[in-house]
Amino acid sequence: MEKKINYLSDLEFNLDTWKRELKFHRDEMDSFQEKLEEVAARKDLDKNALAKLERFQNKILRERKVISDLLHKIKQKRLNLKTADINEPLDGRLYREQQPLRDEMRTYIRLHYDFKEAMMDFFTEWLDK
Repeated sequence: MEKKINYLSDLEFNLDTWKRELKFHRDEMDSFQEKLEEVAARKDLDKNALAKLERFQNKILRERKVISDLLHKIKQKRLNLKTADINEPLDGRLYREQQPLRDEMRTYIRLHYDFKEAMMDFFTEWLDK
């Protein structure tokens, strides 16, 4: 039984870690949106810069949706852990059930940092202007 409790605790730790990371990224999107608004207020933007700015704003909206969806999936997985039968044999089922979410998080994090890097390059481009 102690082994099962540790197993569930470890799975819950993964979910908590992902939740904290997603909340951080959501806050980061707020900061990026504010910076985009600062850049947008500048009078010297050309059409190319405005197009990039609009694409970044659209990506922020999409990223917020992805974050929301992932947070919902995490919540569902937490409910699965809370309702798990403590007497059920330890067979790795709950771990395997988290695998698709683990893969989604891995993909999301990779795409998030690619997006963040592109946005930081855009901001740097406009520092001198």
